[in-house]
Order: sequence, then C-alpha cells, then structure tokens
Amino acid sequence: MRFIIDAQLPFSLKKLLIDIGHDVIHTDDLIDKERTSDNEIREVSDNQNRIVISKDSDFVDSFYVKGIPKKLLLISTGNIKNSELFSLFSKNIEKIVILFETNDLVEMDNNDIIAHE
Repeated sequence: MRFIIDAQLPFSLKKLLIDIGHDVIHTDDLIDKERTSDNEIREVSDNQNRIVISKDSDFVDSFYVKGIPKKLLLISTGNIKNSELFSLFSKNIEKIVILFETNDLVEMDNNDIIAHE
C-alpha cells in the first residue's frame, strides 16, 4: 500500500512500514516538513493515491464532508511510546491492509482496529 504519514507521528514509523513492504512518505520528506499543511497532505494523498495516516481529527471531518483524503488511517491511541505504536502497527498492519480493500476509513486505537462506513 501507499501511505503518507502526518507530522505528529514519528518519522521512524516510515521505516517500519517500508520494511514490511509498503511505499511510504512522511511529511518530513516534503518541502515544508513538519509545517506541511493538512491541505498539502490531502493534495499529495490524492495526487499520489496514498492513504493518510494521522492522529488529526480534521482529516476525519474533511473525509466525511469533502471525500478528501480518499482513504484515511486514523490513529486514536492517545499519547503512547513509539515502541508501543510500532508494536501496534506490527501486530495489526495485515488486518489494516485487508480492511482497506473494502473500506476507506480505518481507525486503530490501543485495543482495536475499526472500519468505519
């Protein structure tokens, strides 16, 4: 899958997902780095057919109101250690990929993976 990771998530998450076999960019790869606007992230996502990975609920709002981004992985774990976040991704990425075959909004919290309509 193709992902773009928002700034509030660690850059090292990119390496984890690449190592698993995904095509991933992080906002730190873009010109404005951590200051990349949500609109720019949506544009990159749309133009490059990437799933946005973010903790930002603004993406949920734009997903439902404007249909942008087309696909969103919402991380609703709250503040956790990077090692815990990486563990959640490692344990759940296969399920996430499967859910994106038939869903456009998937949410991962500390305990569950939820596909939203």
